[in-house]
Amino acid sequence: MKRFYLFIAISIYCLSCRQAQKLNETQETNRGLVTEHAMVVSAREEASKIGTEILKKGGNAFDAMIATEFALAVSYPFAGNLGGGGFMVYRLENGGVGALDYREKAPLASDREMYLNALGNVIPNKSTLGAMAVGVPGTVAGMFEVHQKFGTLTWSEIINPVLELAERGIVVTSSQEKRFKTYQDLFLKTNKDSIVFTKPWKANDTIRFPALANTLKRIMEHGKNEFYNGEIANILVNFIKENGGIITLEDLHRYDAKWREPIVFYYDDLKIISMSPPSSGGICLAQILKMIEPYNIEQYKYNSTQYIQLLTEAERRAYADRSYYLGDPDFVDIHIEKLISNNYLKERMSTFSFNEATSSSDVSHGNVSFVESMETTHYSIVDQYGNAIAATTTLNGAYGSKLYCSQLGFFLNNEMDDFSSKPGVPNMFGLIGAEANSIAPEKRMLSSMTPTIVEKHNKLYMTLGTPGGSTIITSVLQTILNVHEYNMNMQEAVDAPRFHHQWLPDEIIMEPNVFNKTLKDSLQLLGYSTNENKTPILGKVDGILILENGNLEGGADKRGDDKAIGF
Repeated sequence: MKRFYLFIAISIYCLSCRQAQKLNETQETNRGLVTEHAMVVSAREEASKIGTEILKKGGNAFDAMIATEFALAVSYPFAGNLGGGGFMVYRLENGGVGALDYREKAPLASDREMYLNALGNVIPNKSTLGAMAVGVPGTVAGMFEVHQKFGTLTWSEIINPVLELAERGIVVTSSQEKRFKTYQDLFLKTNKDSIVFTKPWKANDTIRFPALANTLKRIMEHGKNEFYNGEIANILVNFIKENGGIITLEDLHRYDAKWREPIVFYYDDLKIISMSPPSSGGICLAQILKMIEPYNIEQYKYNSTQYIQLLTEAERRAYADRSYYLGDPDFVDIHIEKLISNNYLKERMSTFSFNEATSSSDVSHGNVSFVESMETTHYSIVDQYGNAIAATTTLNGAYGSKLYCSQLGFFLNNEMDDFSSKPGVPNMFGLIGAEANSIAPEKRMLSSMTPTIVEKHNKLYMTLGTPGGSTIITSVLQTILNVHEYNMNMQEAVDAPRFHHQWLPDEIIMEPNVFNKTLKDSLQLLGYSTNENKTPILGKVDGILILENGNLEGGADKRGDDKAIGF
């Protein structure tokens, strides 16, 4: 009998070992690219490859950032840009952190009622299509700020590979073919003449960009002033004026990118470094994580009713605060310490109950004394020296304002829609804005972009971010929780199903066809409205995880053409 029990015990042990081995094999199969020294993860293979080649030449993360940013302008015109802007968060090898704001600005001739008609109503499409939607671009200025402070390679070493890419062209992917077709009518409507993207491009076709190559060459040879004061500036201003816009040479001349202090906070044993205003990302991320921290997340099954409830209610409250308090810190006083304080956030969650949903009509902004696009793009870089960057860049809507300067070879943004055209009226992404984000000359519009770096035990742990408009914050949030609370590897974490709540409209947006009916029914019984139709994709997260042995794992979101490359 003892032998029988011993046999059973050994059999169970062996079965457990086989199951554990199978689980490990599955995790390894699902794991993203793992490299030893350095990595770039971006929306296009060409951009990731160029960034990685810069690192192989001995460049650092900041040299690679400039190359990747400009390579995305060539290979991913959907969101990569010269005519837009963005944010970057960095962590140096020695632990020093910082942030760069190269967000667009409102033109000097802009005013708070520029998108309203005589009755005070918002004029459809005026802030989204054409030259009046364009904010003063910041990308080129941002890249020169990065190079001046941290660059090690010469401009020619960084830009030449991008020039070669523009000249030899990019191969159209199937997803690009679909996007070109989707926006053909708007390209034709917005531009006086046909542009390169109105041709009937098919997957595997090659598109060359000689005009963009010439623009990049002039920037390489003549520096930042070429874009903001030189021949490029004159061409750009004349083009915008001819198309009914208001940006002037003075607007370009006065533009500056700004170094800012990032939002830094703690969640469990993680130190999180994220973007500060005029991005709402860092503050909202801090608010949500601090509101859920008192709850033992591990007791809730992944994407269970209670887990989704908890995140939804914290998101509801954070987005309500976002709409009221946040804007450009150069124009608005933002009491950051108060907004992310434990006492304030505990009070914000005091009305939450697992028994029923809180109605957004009952949740206004908190008592503190004192908007935007799916078509952004993000890239993450860790270099062989231990430096890391997270950068998110955008034109706002898909191909921005749809206005394309053929002479210079790039699209112009429609970032002016990220202002509150009329406080209380939602923008193109459903985000409600208030006075803090009203339009004013040279003001930067509020953003949801959330480039984020995470430390664990005082060491670099993650760098990540995503496009996705108002869903950016919640996509970054869930990816961090996927790794930290549910032990996913980076690829699993970025590929996992996502959901989103932003206060108004009062509904949980759910990625379609991945959440079961039983779960959705249980949420509805508690008073939650769910929506799987509003958006098919909630972000495309690109991140890098530092493994226990020091190797890097890239997570390139399966929802796009994203690619991790390293060595």
